Amino acid sequence: MQFSNSPHRNLLDGMAIAGSALCLIHCLALPLIIAWLPALSDWLSWPESVHLWILLAALPLSFFALWRHALCEGRKGPFLLGMAGLAIMASALLIEGSPLEPFVTSIGAALLAAAHILNWRGRRSCHEGELRQ
Repeated sequence: MQFSNSPHRNLLDGMAIAGSALCLIHCLALPLIIAWLPALSDWLSWPESVHLWILLAALPLSFFALWRHALCEGRKGPFLLGMAGLAIMASALLIEGSPLEPFVTSIGAALLAAAHILNWRGRRSCHEGELRQ
């Protein structure tokens, strides 16, 4: 199995970082906007299932991007950090509607974003054709 510093690999990490950033913006900014401008709350009313759909999109994308790098580099730190972030985000679904939900989701998204940033920064040292056992 060969891994490279291909545009496809960089695109996966980039998409995952962008997704984590969008999740943080959603979790932090949207409640503030709705609190400041009550007239927007009806206009921006998203179903609660949006959190589940975001998580379902993040799971395979993040798992694959972080797992590939862990195999190539032999460094499991970003992978484990990302999986912890995803687990925290998933646990936030269990407290949906609670005042703690945005806080818990934001922690998970921040951990996931940090994992992808570490993955992105380490991508240069993964040489084509090398796979550490």
